[in-house]
Amino acid sequence: MGELGYIEEAEALRDDIVADRRWLHRHPETGFDLPETTAYVASRLREIGCEPCEIIPGGIVAHVGNVEGPCFMLRADMDALPLREEADVPFASANGNMHACGHDAHTAMLLGVARILKNHEAELKGCVKLMFQPDEEGTAPDEVTGSGAMLAAGVLENPPVEAAAAIHLMTVDYARGRVYTRFGAAFSSVDDVDIEIVGKGCHGSQPQHGIDPINIAAHVFLALENLIAREVDPTEQCVLTFGSIHGGSAANIIPDSVHMLGTLRTVSEKTRDRMKKRTAAIAERIAEGFGGTAKVRFLRGVPSVYNDPALTEELVGYIEGEAIAEVELLEKPLPGSDDMSVISQAVPTSYFVLGAGSAEEGCAYPVHSPHVVFDESVFPQGSALAAAIAMRWLENRGGGERPRGRARLAD
Repeated sequence: MGELGYIEEAEALRDDIVADRRWLHRHPETGFDLPETTAYVASRLREIGCEPCEIIPGGIVAHVGNVEGPCFMLRADMDALPLREEADVPFASANGNMHACGHDAHTAMLLGVARILKNHEAELKGCVKLMFQPDEEGTAPDEVTGSGAMLAAGVLENPPVEAAAAIHLMTVDYARGRVYTRFGAAFSSVDDVDIEIVGKGCHGSQPQHGIDPINIAAHVFLALENLIAREVDPTEQCVLTFGSIHGGSAANIIPDSVHMLGTLRTVSEKTRDRMKKRTAAIAERIAEGFGGTAKVRFLRGVPSVYNDPALTEELVGYIEGEAIAEVELLEKPLPGSDDMSVISQAVPTSYFVLGAGSAEEGCAYPVHSPHVVFDESVFPQGSALAAAIAMRWLENRGGGERPRGRARLAD
């Protein structure tokens, strides 16, 4: 690595990383429609000496190193949320969108990694592919989210990727500068559940002349709550939540239809498949029993992020061996989801969480809150971590012993 270690070299880039993050934070864009974001990121990559390529709308790929050697990929997500910012920061967004999940920082940290890698390009024992993706949040109406779209466009090809990693900032329960991961399932899968219940509208004073879809929806909702309670192992993570139920426009009119929209999250693909089948069967049979119909669709689903145990153990060794952080192993997968999962199903992958301030440290709002603030002091650490695992992984493929770090269970 030379005279400076990973942390020291990343700290020297602090001003650049923070400046990039603040520019991106002021200009949040959603879904695949990221023209300002991609133009900015591509410009910064060219300044560094990379040759970025936009392989899908809003999705950029760049390389550092020898593309004829082994290839390790690092991912950053670039999209924001359709959320009006309420955070008290001088660089707040004013366009009705917000980087409330830290993707602006993920992107800035990966730009920092690109600078570090470029400074050591001659030393690399292969290639590091930098993946800047759109639509991780799945806010676009497309059936495939950003990572899946980039996978279909060949992000793991030319050169072929052998392993991949990603970092996510977290607050509230994650202390500043601490790093967390686990072996195996790391995040939940997610499927949007769309249920349309059709009955027969009539006057509210004469319900016998109609088929009440609101009544059907109420029975479907309660039955699906019991599905979790009675058909899922109590020790297994599985959540089915309906955040939207709409139907009707007046107190004295029974409407023709009701629309329910929810989210299903599991960590087991077997449970995920069974729950989808049972959800559809229950909704359809209940609606039929009351004389109506139910149409059930599952939208924009992604599987659970899977951390390859061997790769994760190896990368933990590099993180601890380079004194970047002590890594804590989480006892159970995170309930949230990330579409890095589709990459993790294709190549060995490791996903790390970097604490950006706990509630006790003053970061009381979680990701996706309009008030969330991330501690900028950890951004260089994120760049150092990503650069270290990529460079050391390549070194290991060029020969030498594999370090064996030890992670401990989180409290």
